[in-house]
Amino acid sequence: MTEHQSHAFERGTDGPKVIVVGIDGSDSSLRAAAYAAGLARRQRALLAMVYVQPVMAAGAALGAPVASTTDEVAESLIQEIREAAERVRHIYDHLRWEFHTFRGDPYNGLVEAAESLTADAVVVGASEQAGHRFVGSVAVRLVKAGRWPVTVVP
Repeated sequence: MTEHQSHAFERGTDGPKVIVVGIDGSDSSLRAAAYAAGLARRQRALLAMVYVQPVMAAGAALGAPVASTTDEVAESLIQEIREAAERVRHIYDHLRWEFHTFRGDPYNGLVEAAESLTADAVVVGASEQAGHRFVGSVAVRLVKAGRWPVTVVP
């Protein structure tokens, strides 16, 4: 008989209780949010939608209003989410969701979000940037980190 190994994401329940989904307004991130919402609804889990505001040091050094621009993106995303939630309210009646913003690069921001929100699973959209085939996308880096089950939505 082998000894049962517990994993960091296991909380003594069947299925996830907190699902983090990264959103940035791209089509793939919005598909990931829709997929994660379905998972959260079926599992009766909390859906934590996370927008990572990029820190653009070069723009800030030149005096560009970077923080206000990324705040506007976050506000636009939350408004879009609220409108979409209202349209499908009858389907997602009992869905619990929250919107969070973190600052930094997308990978580290999602790691920080998943840790601080005690995520059981992370959902992200597939990268839409061609260069990521060679360098590695946020999704690939999250999978390689091996801290949470990661679902990549095309």
